[in-house]
Amino acid sequence: MVAIGYVRVSTGGQAEDGVSLDAQREKIEAWARLHDEEDLVMYEDAGISGGSMDQRPGLQEALREACRRKGVLVVYSLSRLARSTKDTLAISDALAKAKAELVSLSERIDTTSASGKMVFRMLAVLAEFERDQVSERTKAAMAHLRANRRRFSRFAPYGWTFDPSGTRLIPNDVEQEALVKIRGLRTNGLSYREIARQLNEDGVPTKQGKGPWTAKVVRSAVNRTESTSQEILKP
Repeated sequence: MVAIGYVRVSTGGQAEDGVSLDAQREKIEAWARLHDEEDLVMYEDAGISGGSMDQRPGLQEALREACRRKGVLVVYSLSRLARSTKDTLAISDALAKAKAELVSLSERIDTTSASGKMVFRMLAVLAEFERDQVSERTKAAMAHLRANRRRFSRFAPYGWTFDPSGTRLIPNDVEQEALVKIRGLRTNGLSYREIARQLNEDGVPTKQGKGPWTAKVVRSAVNRTESTSQEILKP
């Protein structure tokens, strides 16, 4: 059976987990030698996030090759393969339909066996669960900072500014006045595009004072400010 190796690092992935492309290749090559796999083909995605499998040409080529040749796709770890259960299971299903297999070295997963398939699916679900927990903790921490008017971003949301210490949010009177105008225009049925045109005609500056108002800028200013205000005013 032909072995198809796949390696990936995201833009800071090498520093994050210490597993470079070369280190991943060496592990995969060692596995191939151990299993007498003389036919090894390698594919890579360098500096590409694992967020979406559709955006990784190296992975797509590796999958096509594994399916076409009914081979075994070998990766250093599941985190190099995909970042969501949906993508991970989609890859597993595609390989299974083509009668190809998957090996993940770090988790010791080998789908040539029934138990390997079961462990693979369980780990994929647990990995996404952990990422969701991290995301929830991050959102909760940011909400706490907003509620206490503490700095949670490099830039203050429209309608707010930082106090002299640079750590707390305080209302920006000029921008708060502009927000009242924006909400009034929305109440009167104007679209974000029409509001942007009105703000530009009236000479109302954007947050950074650079560039004109656009529908996207207006929507972002309103949504981010409302989120911040709700947290601050929450009882």
